[in-house]
Amino acid sequence: MENREDLTSILPFLPLLLRSSSLFWPSQVVEALKVLARGPLHSQVDSGELLFLAISDLRKSLCLSAQPLAPSASQGYAFFFDELLSREESKKWFEEVIPALANLLLRFPSILEEHYQSTDMILDGEGGAALRLLKSQEAGIVFLSQELVAALLCCSLFCLLPVNNRFSIDLPPLINFDELFSSLYDDYSQKQENKIWCIIHYFKRISSDMPKGIVSFERKVLPFDGNHLQVSYPDANFWSTSVIPLCRFEIHCSGVIEDQSGRAVEVDFANKYLGGGALRRGCVQEEIRFMISPELIVGMLFLPSMAENEAIEIVGVERFSSYKGYASSFRFSGDYVDERDIDELGRRKTRIVAIDALCDPGMRQYREKFLLREINKALCGFLSQTTHQPCQKISQENRTSSELVYASASTSMEVSKEQCANEVSKNSQKSCHGEEQDDNIGVATGNWGCGAFGGDPEVKTIIQWLAASQALRPFIAYYTFGSKALVNLDKAADWILSHQWTVGDLWNMVVEYSTLRCKEETDVGFFKWLLPSLHKHEYDAGMDSPNTLDHS
Repeated sequence: MENREDLTSILPFLPLLLRSSSLFWPSQVVEALKVLARGPLHSQVDSGELLFLAISDLRKSLCLSAQPLAPSASQGYAFFFDELLSREESKKWFEEVIPALANLLLRFPSILEEHYQSTDMILDGEGGAALRLLKSQEAGIVFLSQELVAALLCCSLFCLLPVNNRFSIDLPPLINFDELFSSLYDDYSQKQENKIWCIIHYFKRISSDMPKGIVSFERKVLPFDGNHLQVSYPDANFWSTSVIPLCRFEIHCSGVIEDQSGRAVEVDFANKYLGGGALRRGCVQEEIRFMISPELIVGMLFLPSMAENEAIEIVGVERFSSYKGYASSFRFSGDYVDERDIDELGRRKTRIVAIDALCDPGMRQYREKFLLREINKALCGFLSQTTHQPCQKISQENRTSSELVYASASTSMEVSKEQCANEVSKNSQKSCHGEEQDDNIGVATGNWGCGAFGGDPEVKTIIQWLAASQALRPFIAYYTFGSKALVNLDKAADWILSHQWTVGDLWNMVVEYSTLRCKEETDVGFFKWLLPSLHKHEYDAGMDSPNTLDHS
């Protein structure tokens, strides 16, 4: 077994056994799965109640009985499969889907062994891409086949993943589905039912047509101590003196992030624990994204919580479900055929970056310390910093032009705006083997850290714009979701862009405004504070440098 160290880190979180460098199921589990694979005429499993009994027997064979499931899990499985499914749907589920999933679980040990033997080939022998625990402050990437992802999710459905006392911030949350079904029974809601419909639809799809692609999960880190191979965690002076020009700003008053064309990194308004309440009662932006693309759930297995200098980027997940509504009005609305192009590594060109905002920040969100926390969190997510992207490997002798621009902004103010703009333009036109590079990929986002998290939507919008610009993204596509607080966003963005402000210029304005908010010297929104003063100065003085404006 190659990559033994990688396997050792993740094996405690998997139900398989390891002996003589081989992974295997206990013999009792193999026999039980073989019976399930032959269908309900042999297994007698033709209801949710009996399915949960079969699950319980499998767990006993794996010595998992001492790790109890959610109290109402058995009733939840019975309620969904015996009462909410129609007779026709139930027949198909137990006669076709369950046997297919049992066969998939039988193949799980060999699928995982093949994964460890072949992962290095993805990166031309570089290594470091196999399934493993990606702990906090350990930047790294994992490549999984969609078939392996499906097998892991099948373990979740059958509640076969060990608990292992996962109550530490250093360990990932459990991704068994018992809590999901238990919540359905304990506190029934249509949103919870429809979340499960999305999951069940995924299993129906993969049981009849297993996808053949690759999904990558990457922990991204902005090191606090600095590293010549990576951008370190920026301080206030860095942002204040940045001469990077602001990128294009697109406003979408309708539509949703995941429906964008694919030329943008999609922002997941994440919990610091990836997935948030996806497998419990949560049903807002992050949880909905995880339901319509259940492959995202697997990242929860090996990615513990994010620190303030970390983000998680996921590339290649397939979308399986259509939906409508949000939160309590969320509804599964049928099949979705994902037609995104495939990249050179076999991944769908769906790029999702999870960044967690401050929760209930109140007035502290206007303090410089927390402004820095938010902008650096977004920067970490928006930067293309992976060491595994073709034609973007970094060395001291041959740095990319994006790094040169970044370094110029952080070390010298002698570089002009025009020089930076030219470097960004040249960098955005680069290509590798005819493939679209990250330099051409924008950011698709919305009201990150607002809503339930309680952030200031105007300030959060500007922070994301600044981070996207500093990361040399060519544009930010902002979905307002009808937020009344952002009715003047178009006016503010147009005015700022017309004056060709840099990242440093706009950051300094945000800091100035936030200082006034902390001192309770203003209580108006950022846009209302900004525009009247700017217009007055423009008409009275005929100048447009924000650093000379008087907001007293």
